[in-house]
Amino acid sequence: MNFEFAAPSRILFGAGMLKQAGPVVRGLGSRALVVTGRDPARAAPLLEMLRASGIAFSVFPVCGEPTTEVVRRGTAQALDMAADLVIGFGGGSPLDSAKAIAVMATNGGDPLDYLEVVGRGKALAKAALPILAIPTTAGTGSEVTRNAVLASPEHKVKASLRSPAMIPRVAIVDPELTWGLPPAVTASTGLDALTQLIEPFTCNRTNPLVDGFCRDGIARAARSLRRAWEDGHDAAAREDMSLASLYGGLSLANAGLGVVHGFAGVVGGMFTAPHGAVCAALLPHAMTVNRAALLRREPGSPVLARYDEIARLLTGKADAVAEDGVAWVGELTKALEIPPLAAHGVGRGDIPAVVEKAAVASGTKANPIPLSQGELAEILARAL
Repeated sequence: MNFEFAAPSRILFGAGMLKQAGPVVRGLGSRALVVTGRDPARAAPLLEMLRASGIAFSVFPVCGEPTTEVVRRGTAQALDMAADLVIGFGGGSPLDSAKAIAVMATNGGDPLDYLEVVGRGKALAKAALPILAIPTTAGTGSEVTRNAVLASPEHKVKASLRSPAMIPRVAIVDPELTWGLPPAVTASTGLDALTQLIEPFTCNRTNPLVDGFCRDGIARAARSLRRAWEDGHDAAAREDMSLASLYGGLSLANAGLGVVHGFAGVVGGMFTAPHGAVCAALLPHAMTVNRAALLRREPGSPVLARYDEIARLLTGKADAVAEDGVAWVGELTKALEIPPLAAHGVGRGDIPAVVEKAAVASGTKANPIPLSQGELAEILARAL
């Protein structure tokens, strides 16, 4: 039972917690690069707190999913203003961008020097600038992870910058910031959060500390994701989903993921497809194929019992088994109007290329059992 657990020095969770941003920032630095989503106006309350606290700042909007070029431009802006901290405010894209910018500002060079799989994979030797992460969606858990997923357009794939130095110094998780998110965003980010609880709970690097987060998080997502989708101002449901997302980030950062995220990075790099929607389309099929592979090759695996436990957590039924859990996830993705991968342009002719890249992706390495090319192709074909 050997494991490591790393997390931010402070996590502030709760409705209205954004009000703590001013005092928190004063303890981190005096010149902030504020990385936002495509609409910086959403960060207006935060920016007003920075002004009131005497913090100099510059805003860097991220208009899509982060790329190596976005990080290059953001790093240049941080260096130009002599930033001594970076604030990420928004969904997974601005948070990942903020973490990458903060670490590139101190380590120098180019993102491809350090990027996994498609880059040179050099170690990030120097600590990042202090990072304050404030999520406004409930899905990625990026506010507590040690990596940033970046698209490399020249390689048509997404890969990670990864280092313990990239864990944000402080995370402020205020569920009120997720109120009123559009249903489609609620669905895709919420199912990403659910995936990031199921995969760490069934991966090949599970540990008891993470297991507790996964169990509670799966139950919260099961009871609240559909409610949050139906009513964006359901405070209790939004709180559950924000906590489930936080749990998912802590879990994936300290255990691992699986083939869903192995595929998601590849599909997101090759096609214009939101990460959460890709995960949602793949999740029930990955669960089915993983379980079948375990039954064939490792029938004594404890992961089989975990799939049954997931079914009980999702359905609330004491006699539920793995097939019930898969069916529940499939029904939820339909109810939340998650499109198949074909809607993002993925076709049967793309299966060999996607499978080849997904087989060596970092997420796939933690899958509960190594899958054959045929099994990987089956997951993708089912998700089309």
